[in-house]
Amino acid sequence: MRPSHFFFFTVLQLGASVARASVTVYGQQRFGDQLKSLVSSTTSSAAAASYTGSAAYNPTVLNAPPVPNPPPPTKFFQQLSSAPVPGLSIPQSGNFYGLSVEFSVANQLINMYSTRLAVPFLNSLANLQARGGSVRVRVGGNTQDYATMVPSLPNGTMFLKETLDPAVSTTTPPVLFTPDFLYMLANISALVNVEWYLGIPLNDTSNLRLQIAEAAESILGDKLIGFQVGNEPDEYAEHGHRPLTYGPADYSADFGTVDAALRADPNVPVVNKKLIGPSLSGRWQPQEVWDVNFIPDHLPSLAALSMQFYPENNCVAQTNGSNAPGAVNPQDVFPTYLNHTSGQAIAAKYLNRRVMTTFSTVLAQTFNLPFIMLETNSASCGGFVGVSNSFGSALWALDYGLQLAYSNFSNAFLHIGGQGEYYNVPPPGNQTSFREWTVGPVFYSIMGVAETFGNSNKSRIIDLQMNGNNEFTPGYAVYDGDVLARLALFNYVTDPSGASEITVSFAIGGGATGQANGTPAQVKVKYLLAPSVSSLNNITWAGQTFGPSLSSDGRPTGNETIQTVTCNTNNTCDVTIPAPGFALVFLTDIPGDSESFDAVETFSTTTLRSKTQTQSTATVVVNPSVLATANGQPGTNFVDASTSKGKAKTAAAVQFLPHLTVAICVALGVVSMMW
Repeated sequence: MRPSHFFFFTVLQLGASVARASVTVYGQQRFGDQLKSLVSSTTSSAAAASYTGSAAYNPTVLNAPPVPNPPPPTKFFQQLSSAPVPGLSIPQSGNFYGLSVEFSVANQLINMYSTRLAVPFLNSLANLQARGGSVRVRVGGNTQDYATMVPSLPNGTMFLKETLDPAVSTTTPPVLFTPDFLYMLANISALVNVEWYLGIPLNDTSNLRLQIAEAAESILGDKLIGFQVGNEPDEYAEHGHRPLTYGPADYSADFGTVDAALRADPNVPVVNKKLIGPSLSGRWQPQEVWDVNFIPDHLPSLAALSMQFYPENNCVAQTNGSNAPGAVNPQDVFPTYLNHTSGQAIAAKYLNRRVMTTFSTVLAQTFNLPFIMLETNSASCGGFVGVSNSFGSALWALDYGLQLAYSNFSNAFLHIGGQGEYYNVPPPGNQTSFREWTVGPVFYSIMGVAETFGNSNKSRIIDLQMNGNNEFTPGYAVYDGDVLARLALFNYVTDPSGASEITVSFAIGGGATGQANGTPAQVKVKYLLAPSVSSLNNITWAGQTFGPSLSSDGRPTGNETIQTVTCNTNNTCDVTIPAPGFALVFLTDIPGDSESFDAVETFSTTTLRSKTQTQSTATVVVNPSVLATANGQPGTNFVDASTSKGKAKTAAAVQFLPHLTVAICVALGVVSMMW
């Protein structure tokens, strides 16, 4: 019997209080206490200077920008309408922000086999599902265009990457993968409500490789949203993948070639509303693609219109070193992320007020298509040290996401590359021992956006342009249906003295509005906080944290803290936002929504399997202290990777390869090994 025909049980222990007392250990290489100590010592300049490890754990801390001169007003009033106002966005969902995972490192993030899922990653997804109702994940990037699905690989391997010259960081490594990769995604979706975007390779249109589409539709079923056709086609000519004359009309023709081939393939039952494009990086303007009738020509097959964008790039430094001519100094660009205009400028590229890109989001609505930012983050080529992994990036990504939602994007996906990147949401890696997962600052942003929109799927948002449209103190109002439900308030300023914390006084209706007073007697507030925008650690959301690098299992720790603010007798409410910080203000109770997520159901063990569903399982007791220093090593085919620029049938019946897997769960001091 072939490997793809084997089915076994996935067994996971769901945890509440017991889960919090257990730790999962995986057969992967750990970095060791020396690195963990170094990464934790973020206040030591000597430690940062001597650091030679992966970029994802670099402890370098930048200087926070000084208080702006003139400083923003610290006390101001905001009148709010109890009824929906003109200019609201389209209805948004709590799954607005999703994850974009570079194809070549997906196995490092999720795990090496479909039989063993990375529990910290599952826990991260479970936290997002609890807040937004579901999670959307795109697996793709530059490496998707060079990926080939094969029936099997040696030793049951799921992924195999060609080793390339590490000095050429923009070279895209070819990837071989097996159907086990798709079963791995299906196993995740059987446990957490995750939906997937995948990609069809477009590097060779004369020899299309449609196997991923053939297999994914049958394996993922309704958890498959669609397929990206071409990743950043406007970069193809620049990187030698197409002739220099390659343009929007050529890409549209390539898209049509894939569309026609899929429709002619009897193994691909559904093509309508399954393809997305054009996924431009910014070298071409969207209008150039609209002008060649891309949308009308492919409308039956289009699931969404997509773009990809990074506001900066770190490619020179990543390729030639930080001192190379043209390399960007992270300290110089740090302030550009710490204001409201950054997200506004990106969104403006796709709004009809910009002549060069007219009607992009409006055009999508005209054709009843979602408009999505399929891949984005702070800077291409891995981001910037001290910027992309700082609390400032959390504020930036949160504001940026809300601005895209206000601009009528339907989803946006923050990209995850390899351990050589600074901007990871969590970085994929080979250290997952006793709480050794790393959760990046922008993961807090994804949670914040999810809670801002809730799970009603009918939240509409507006940029309040408050405090005289001050760029350092932006704010948004969210209407759930026709009800004013939440406020999202920012303070980008870092000021340890406390003199720059802001107090927003607001009223709902009443006064000269012609509306009855709608100001509640009290409101609830959750804060996203850190000591400074430059902080790499000590980040909290409602008092909880995922901790510093190499210290998390994907679950927040600490007591959840939700502040209650009593409003004034003059029908106003005062909410204070520290410098720096973000406040999510809950104005009313929405049925089905919750402010508290202190009891999210998460996972305390990885997947287990037995040879048959009825065969008894052998166990062995191991001393946890011995186990802590005796991690198994990965196979010789494990390669740390970076990126270039740029159904199950039931929850219990999932497909596994017929090889031995070991799961070790430390629960209440006892370790069980099952195979």
